[in-house]
Amino acid sequence: MLTFLKSAIGFSTIFLFGSTGETITEKSGHLNLGTPGIMCLGALGGCMGERLYLSLVGIGGIQAFPAIIFGILFAMLFAGFGGAIYGFLTITLRCNQNVTGLAITTFGAGVTNFFINYINRTGFVYLSNCFRDPISTGTDWFSMLFLSHGVLVYTAIALALVVAFILKKTRGGLNLTAIGENPATADAAGINVTAYKYTAVLTGSAISGLGGLYYIMDYLNGNWEYSIDAMGWLAVALVIFSVWKPNWGILGSILFGALYIMPSYIGVSFSIKEIIKMVPYVATVIVLIITSIVNRRESQPPASLGLSYFREER
Repeated sequence: MLTFLKSAIGFSTIFLFGSTGETITEKSGHLNLGTPGIMCLGALGGCMGERLYLSLVGIGGIQAFPAIIFGILFAMLFAGFGGAIYGFLTITLRCNQNVTGLAITTFGAGVTNFFINYINRTGFVYLSNCFRDPISTGTDWFSMLFLSHGVLVYTAIALALVVAFILKKTRGGLNLTAIGENPATADAAGINVTAYKYTAVLTGSAISGLGGLYYIMDYLNGNWEYSIDAMGWLAVALVIFSVWKPNWGILGSILFGALYIMPSYIGVSFSIKEIIKMVPYVATVIVLIITSIVNRRESQPPASLGLSYFREER
Protein backbone atom coordinates (compact mmCIF):
# COMPACT_ATOMS: atom_id res chain seq x y z
CA MET A 1 0.00 0.00 0.00
CA LEU A 2 2.83 2.42 0.86
CA THR A 3 4.46 1.72 -2.49
CA PHE A 4 1.19 2.49 -4.28
CA LEU A 5 0.64 5.75 -2.40
CA LYS A 6 4.25 6.81 -2.94
CA SER A 7 3.90 6.16 -6.68
CA ALA A 8 0.60 8.05 -6.77
CA ILE A 9 2.20 11.12 -5.18
CA GLY A 10 5.11 10.93 -7.60
CA PHE A 11 2.92 10.51 -10.68
CA SER A 12 0.57 13.28 -9.53
CA THR A 13 3.39 15.80 -9.99
CA ILE A 14 2.86 15.68 -13.77
CA PHE A 15 -0.76 16.77 -13.35
CA LEU A 16 0.01 19.30 -10.61
CA PHE A 17 2.52 21.28 -12.68
CA GLY A 18 0.14 21.31 -15.64
CA SER A 19 -2.94 22.30 -13.65
CA THR A 20 -1.15 25.02 -11.65
CA GLY A 21 0.09 26.62 -14.85
CA GLU A 22 -3.27 26.29 -16.56
CA THR A 23 -5.05 27.81 -13.55
CA ILE A 24 -2.91 30.94 -13.84
CA THR A 25 -3.72 31.18 -17.53
CA GLU A 26 -7.45 30.64 -17.03
CA LYS A 27 -7.58 33.22 -14.25
CA SER A 28 -6.71 35.79 -16.93
CA GLY A 29 -9.72 34.68 -18.98
CA HIS A 30 -7.80 32.46 -21.42
CA LEU A 31 -8.65 28.79 -21.83
CA ASN A 32 -5.41 27.24 -23.07
CA LEU A 33 -6.20 23.83 -24.54
CA GLY A 34 -2.61 23.87 -25.74
CA THR A 35 -1.40 22.79 -22.27
CA PRO A 36 -0.76 19.18 -23.39
CA GLY A 37 1.45 20.40 -26.24
CA ILE A 38 3.18 22.92 -23.99
CA MET A 39 4.01 20.12 -21.52
CA CYS A 40 5.51 18.20 -24.45
CA LEU A 41 7.64 21.22 -25.32
CA GLY A 42 8.76 21.36 -21.71
CA ALA A 43 9.96 17.75 -21.98
CA LEU A 44 11.81 18.55 -25.21
CA GLY A 45 13.40 21.67 -23.74
CA GLY A 46 14.45 19.80 -20.61
CA CYS A 47 16.16 17.14 -22.72
CA MET A 48 17.99 19.76 -24.78
CA GLY A 49 19.09 21.57 -21.64
CA GLU A 50 20.45 18.38 -20.10
CA ARG A 51 22.20 17.46 -23.36
CA LEU A 52 23.87 20.87 -23.37
CA TYR A 53 24.91 20.45 -19.74
CA LEU A 54 26.41 17.02 -20.45
CA SER A 55 28.32 18.39 -23.43
CA LEU A 56 29.86 21.04 -21.17
CA VAL A 57 30.87 18.91 -18.17
CA GLY A 58 30.79 15.28 -19.31
CA ILE A 59 29.31 12.39 -17.33
CA GLY A 60 32.12 12.53 -14.78
CA GLY A 61 31.48 16.20 -14.00
CA ILE A 62 27.75 15.97 -13.23
CA GLN A 63 26.64 17.94 -10.18
CA ALA A 64 23.06 17.91 -8.96
CA PHE A 65 22.31 21.64 -8.65
CA PRO A 66 23.47 22.83 -12.10
CA ALA A 67 21.96 19.73 -13.74
CA ILE A 68 18.56 20.52 -12.24
CA ILE A 69 18.83 24.23 -13.06
CA PHE A 70 19.71 23.54 -16.71
CA GLY A 71 16.68 21.27 -17.05
CA ILE A 72 14.29 23.69 -15.37
CA LEU A 73 15.45 26.74 -17.33
CA PHE A 74 15.28 25.06 -20.73
CA ALA A 75 11.95 23.38 -19.98
CA MET A 76 10.43 26.71 -18.96
CA LEU A 77 12.00 28.45 -21.97
CA PHE A 78 10.58 26.00 -24.51
CA ALA A 79 7.19 25.85 -22.79
CA GLY A 80 7.16 29.63 -22.55
CA PHE A 81 7.79 29.80 -26.29
CA GLY A 82 4.67 27.72 -26.86
CA GLY A 83 2.80 30.03 -24.52
CA ALA A 84 4.10 33.07 -26.39
CA ILE A 85 2.68 31.73 -29.66
CA TYR A 86 -0.66 31.08 -27.99
CA GLY A 87 -0.62 34.50 -26.33
CA PHE A 88 0.21 36.36 -29.53
CA LEU A 89 -2.59 34.64 -31.40
CA THR A 90 -5.27 34.97 -28.74
CA ILE A 91 -4.34 38.24 -27.00
CA THR A 92 -2.91 40.37 -29.80
CA LEU A 93 -4.68 38.86 -32.81
CA ARG A 94 -7.78 37.79 -30.80
CA CYS A 95 -7.99 34.38 -32.47
CA ASN A 96 -10.41 31.77 -31.18
CA GLN A 97 -8.90 30.36 -28.00
CA ASN A 98 -10.19 26.81 -28.41
CA VAL A 99 -8.92 26.42 -31.96
CA THR A 100 -5.58 28.04 -31.11
CA GLY A 101 -5.11 25.81 -28.08
CA LEU A 102 -5.79 22.65 -30.06
CA ALA A 103 -3.33 23.82 -32.71
CA ILE A 104 -0.66 24.39 -30.05
CA THR A 105 -1.26 20.88 -28.66
CA THR A 106 -0.86 19.34 -32.11
CA PHE A 107 2.23 21.46 -32.80
CA GLY A 108 3.88 20.77 -29.43
CA ALA A 109 3.26 17.03 -29.45
CA GLY A 110 4.37 16.68 -33.08
CA VAL A 111 7.55 18.73 -32.72
CA THR A 112 8.51 16.93 -29.51
CA ASN A 113 7.89 13.43 -30.81
CA PHE A 114 9.96 14.22 -33.91
CA PHE A 115 12.98 15.99 -32.43
CA ILE A 116 13.34 14.16 -29.14
CA ASN A 117 14.39 11.00 -30.97
CA TYR A 118 17.37 12.89 -32.38
CA ILE A 119 18.67 13.91 -28.95
CA ASN A 120 21.47 11.71 -27.66
CA ARG A 121 20.20 10.67 -24.24
CA THR A 122 23.33 8.75 -23.27
CA GLY A 123 24.11 9.61 -19.68
CA PHE A 124 20.59 10.81 -18.90
CA VAL A 125 20.20 8.03 -16.35
CA TYR A 126 22.94 9.72 -14.29
CA LEU A 127 21.23 13.09 -14.65
CA SER A 128 17.90 11.61 -13.62
CA ASN A 129 19.45 10.54 -10.33
CA CYS A 130 19.93 14.24 -9.56
CA PHE A 131 16.19 14.79 -9.95
CA ARG A 132 15.19 11.58 -8.14
CA ASP A 133 17.49 11.94 -5.14
CA PRO A 134 15.18 11.74 -2.07
CA ILE A 135 15.30 13.95 1.02
CA SER A 136 15.36 10.88 3.25
CA THR A 137 16.08 7.18 2.74
CA GLY A 138 14.32 6.18 5.96
CA THR A 139 12.23 3.02 5.99
CA ASP A 140 9.43 4.24 8.30
CA TRP A 141 6.05 4.93 6.72
CA PHE A 142 6.31 8.75 7.00
CA SER A 143 9.71 8.92 5.32
CA MET A 144 8.69 6.50 2.58
CA LEU A 145 5.46 8.35 1.86
CA PHE A 146 6.46 12.01 2.17
CA LEU A 147 10.26 12.29 2.15
CA SER A 148 11.31 9.82 -0.52
CA HIS A 149 10.60 11.98 -3.59
CA GLY A 150 12.79 14.08 -5.84
CA VAL A 151 13.14 17.83 -5.84
CA LEU A 152 10.50 18.51 -8.52
CA VAL A 153 7.75 16.87 -6.46
CA TYR A 154 8.25 19.36 -3.64
CA THR A 155 8.72 22.16 -6.16
CA ALA A 156 5.29 21.40 -7.64
CA ILE A 157 3.61 21.43 -4.22
CA ALA A 158 5.36 24.65 -3.22
CA LEU A 159 4.41 26.35 -6.50
CA ALA A 160 0.75 25.36 -6.08
CA LEU A 161 0.67 26.84 -2.57
CA VAL A 162 2.49 30.02 -3.63
CA VAL A 163 0.21 30.55 -6.63
CA ALA A 164 -2.87 30.00 -4.45
CA PHE A 165 -1.58 32.63 -2.01
CA ILE A 166 -0.75 35.12 -4.77
CA LEU A 167 -4.15 34.76 -6.42
CA LYS A 168 -6.00 35.13 -3.12
CA LYS A 169 -3.96 37.57 -1.08
CA THR A 170 -1.86 39.84 -3.29
CA ARG A 171 -2.77 42.88 -5.35
CA GLY A 172 -1.39 41.36 -8.55
CA GLY A 173 -3.38 38.17 -8.04
CA LEU A 174 -6.58 40.08 -7.32
CA ASN A 175 -6.02 42.24 -10.41
CA LEU A 176 -5.57 39.09 -12.50
CA THR A 177 -8.77 37.63 -11.07
CA ALA A 178 -10.59 40.88 -11.86
CA ILE A 179 -9.38 40.70 -15.46
CA GLY A 180 -10.64 37.15 -15.76
CA GLU A 181 -14.03 38.20 -14.47
CA ASN A 182 -14.49 41.45 -16.40
CA PRO A 183 -11.54 42.80 -18.40
CA ALA A 184 -13.41 45.94 -19.46
CA THR A 185 -14.05 46.97 -15.86
CA ALA A 186 -10.44 46.18 -14.91
CA ASP A 187 -9.22 48.23 -17.87
CA ALA A 188 -11.40 51.16 -16.83
CA ALA A 189 -9.90 50.93 -13.34
CA GLY A 190 -6.43 51.48 -14.81
CA ILE A 191 -5.19 47.88 -14.86
CA ASN A 192 -3.01 47.01 -17.87
CA VAL A 193 -5.10 44.12 -19.17
CA THR A 194 -2.78 43.12 -22.01
CA ALA A 195 0.30 43.03 -19.78
CA TYR A 196 -1.45 40.91 -17.16
CA LYS A 197 -2.78 38.51 -19.78
CA TYR A 198 0.63 38.00 -21.38
CA THR A 199 2.27 37.57 -17.97
CA ALA A 200 -0.33 34.99 -16.95
CA VAL A 201 -0.09 33.02 -20.21
CA LEU A 202 3.71 32.98 -20.27
CA THR A 203 4.08 32.18 -16.57
CA GLY A 204 1.38 29.53 -16.68
CA SER A 205 2.91 27.89 -19.74
CA ALA A 206 6.39 27.88 -18.20
CA ILE A 207 5.09 26.18 -15.05
CA SER A 208 3.13 23.63 -17.09
CA GLY A 209 6.30 22.81 -19.01
CA LEU A 210 7.92 21.61 -15.79
CA GLY A 211 5.45 18.73 -15.85
CA GLY A 212 7.12 17.51 -19.04
CA LEU A 213 10.56 17.84 -17.48
CA TYR A 214 9.46 15.84 -14.44
CA TYR A 215 7.91 13.15 -16.64
CA ILE A 216 11.07 12.44 -18.58
CA MET A 217 13.84 13.18 -16.06
CA ASP A 218 12.24 11.77 -12.92
CA TYR A 219 9.31 9.47 -13.68
CA LEU A 220 10.86 7.82 -16.77
CA ASN A 221 14.41 7.95 -15.40
CA GLY A 222 15.71 9.89 -18.40
CA ASN A 223 13.93 7.81 -21.05
CA TRP A 224 11.18 8.65 -23.53
CA GLU A 225 8.51 6.01 -24.07
CA TYR A 226 5.45 7.88 -25.31
CA SER A 227 4.09 11.39 -25.49
CA ILE A 228 2.86 13.22 -22.40
CA ASP A 229 -0.06 14.94 -24.14
CA ALA A 230 -2.64 12.45 -22.77
CA MET A 231 -1.64 13.46 -19.24
CA GLY A 232 -1.85 17.10 -20.30
CA TRP A 233 -5.57 16.69 -20.91
CA LEU A 234 -5.95 15.33 -17.38
CA ALA A 235 -4.09 18.41 -16.12
CA VAL A 236 -6.68 20.60 -17.85
CA ALA A 237 -9.47 18.51 -16.32
CA LEU A 238 -7.83 18.88 -12.91
CA VAL A 239 -8.24 22.66 -13.09
CA ILE A 240 -12.01 22.18 -13.25
CA PHE A 241 -11.94 19.39 -10.65
CA SER A 242 -10.13 21.69 -8.20
CA VAL A 243 -12.51 24.59 -9.03
CA TRP A 244 -9.66 26.89 -10.09
CA LYS A 245 -7.88 26.65 -6.71
CA PRO A 246 -4.24 25.48 -7.05
CA ASN A 247 -4.01 24.37 -3.41
CA TRP A 248 -7.00 22.07 -3.89
CA GLY A 249 -5.22 20.80 -6.99
CA ILE A 250 -2.59 19.15 -4.76
CA LEU A 251 -5.08 16.63 -3.39
CA GLY A 252 -6.88 16.38 -6.71
CA SER A 253 -3.65 15.54 -8.53
CA ILE A 254 -2.87 12.76 -6.04
CA LEU A 255 -6.35 11.33 -6.63
CA PHE A 256 -5.88 11.52 -10.41
CA GLY A 257 -2.43 9.99 -10.10
CA ALA A 258 -3.73 7.13 -7.94
CA LEU A 259 -6.53 6.36 -10.40
CA TYR A 260 -4.15 6.47 -13.37
CA ILE A 261 -1.64 3.99 -11.95
CA MET A 262 -4.11 1.80 -10.04
CA PRO A 263 -4.59 -0.75 -12.87
CA SER A 264 -0.88 -1.57 -12.74
CA TYR A 265 -1.21 -2.55 -9.08
CA ILE A 266 -4.45 -4.54 -9.11
CA GLY A 267 -3.81 -6.66 -12.20
CA VAL A 268 -6.95 -6.22 -14.27
CA SER A 269 -7.70 -6.69 -17.96
CA PHE A 270 -6.94 -4.03 -20.55
CA SER A 271 -10.58 -2.99 -20.87
CA ILE A 272 -10.93 -2.53 -17.10
CA LYS A 273 -7.70 -0.50 -17.09
CA GLU A 274 -9.13 1.90 -19.65
CA ILE A 275 -12.37 2.22 -17.72
CA ILE A 276 -10.47 3.10 -14.53
CA LYS A 277 -8.45 5.71 -16.43
CA MET A 278 -11.76 7.32 -17.46
CA VAL A 279 -12.75 7.93 -13.82
CA PRO A 280 -10.93 11.32 -13.50
CA TYR A 281 -12.82 12.65 -16.52
CA VAL A 282 -16.13 11.38 -15.13
CA ALA A 283 -15.31 12.92 -11.75
CA THR A 284 -14.61 16.24 -13.49
CA VAL A 285 -18.00 16.15 -15.22
CA ILE A 286 -19.67 15.42 -11.87
CA VAL A 287 -17.86 18.40 -10.29
CA LEU A 288 -19.05 20.62 -13.16
CA ILE A 289 -22.64 19.47 -12.61
CA ILE A 290 -22.45 20.01 -8.85
CA THR A 291 -20.90 23.48 -9.13
CA SER A 292 -23.54 24.45 -11.69
CA ILE A 293 -26.33 23.36 -9.35
CA VAL A 294 -24.83 24.98 -6.27
CA ASN A 295 -23.90 28.07 -8.34
CA ARG A 296 -21.52 29.62 -5.80
CA ARG A 297 -19.41 32.36 -7.35
CA GLU A 298 -16.13 31.11 -5.83
CA SER A 299 -16.55 27.69 -7.46
CA GLN A 300 -17.34 29.02 -10.92
CA PRO A 301 -14.87 29.58 -13.77
CA PRO A 302 -13.76 33.14 -14.59
CA ALA A 303 -16.71 34.90 -16.22
CA SER A 304 -14.74 35.94 -19.32
CA LEU A 305 -13.02 32.56 -19.78
CA GLY A 306 -12.61 31.83 -23.48
CA LEU A 307 -13.74 35.27 -24.59
CA SER A 308 -11.42 37.64 -26.45
CA TYR A 309 -11.23 41.17 -25.11
CA PHE A 310 -11.73 44.06 -27.54
CA ARG A 311 -10.77 47.29 -25.82
CA GLU A 312 -12.65 49.32 -28.41
CA GLU A 313 -15.94 47.68 -27.34
CA ARG A 314 -15.82 48.94 -23.76
